[in-house]
Amino acid sequence: MDSKNFSKYERARIIGARGLQISMDAPLLVDVSESELDALNFDPLKIAEKELDSGVLPISVNKPMPERKGEAIENIKIDEDKDIPSDEQKIAKEKEIEKEILESGAMKAQGDGEGDIIVDEPVVDKAHAELE
Repeated sequence: MDSKNFSKYERARIIGARGLQISMDAPLLVDVSESELDALNFDPLKIAEKELDSGVLPISVNKPMPERKGEAIENIKIDEDKDIPSDEQKIAKEKEIEKEILESGAMKAQGDGEGDIIVDEPVVDKAHAELE
């Protein structure tokens, strides 16, 4: 597998595993001169990275991919016989219910109910008012 196809996590794992092998005196898979080893500071991770980039590592990564399964989607039947109310009918029903509530006196009428904002003034007791 080409080293360009690995994710950064796979690269890190491969380089780390090979670096551990090199640090335990495993033979190097690339020909590296003494001057190159001095330039790499005899670092097993740098040597392992050089081996990975050259493509000589006999390490493979198994990337299982999910299987694609074709499923038949069932057709959904919509019963035309059922009476499904439209939005206008729902709004009219809500206004009727609201009107009944207002007539029963359960709720005080405060405007037309369309986005009114009512701000109550805070109640200040007399002792607090005298302190100011």
